[in-house]
Amino acid sequence: MKFLKKFIGLTILSVMVFLTLGGALHNTKAATIDYRKPSENKPYPDVQKNPGMWIHVNLKKQRVYLMSSKNKVLYTMYCSSGAHNATPTGTYYIEDLRGETFYNQEEKAGANYYVAWKGNDFLFHSVPINSKGQYDKKQASYLGKKPMSHGCIRLSVPDAKWMYKNIPTGTKVVISKS
Repeated sequence: MKFLKKFIGLTILSVMVFLTLGGALHNTKAATIDYRKPSENKPYPDVQKNPGMWIHVNLKKQRVYLMSSKNKVLYTMYCSSGAHNATPTGTYYIEDLRGETFYNQEEKAGANYYVAWKGNDFLFHSVPINSKGQYDKKQASYLGKKPMSHGCIRLSVPDAKWMYKNIPTGTKVVISKS
């Protein structure tokens, strides 16, 4: 009888845990990310107070981590990288190419606040804009959830603007699958 009570108790407990976790997992469809807001509700790190700061892009998690020289995460940004593995992995450095806006007529897409990390082809920049300078809300909805670019790293508008204004040329960028 004791065995049966324990068995029933454990079964009920297991079912409750399963339902709770199942419900939690089901309800955690990636939270809504607002491309018009910073990724975190805290100030961006002060580059001057963090010499040796570097950038880690995790393609699997669709996150950009601003890292201290001691490998501590200072700030986390949502991103959307290249679809079909179009974002190259490896170690790169922020180049001396940045600007407030670009638009590619051929691709009918552009972005704001760009900073190059590999030639003219691979940039950190805002979510895409159309020919009128309006943000593409559908593309923005993938931020932090799914790779959708041609290889660039898309960021929220404030995150891209902060990168454009604050990340120094020569900053190390490590892009990895995890």
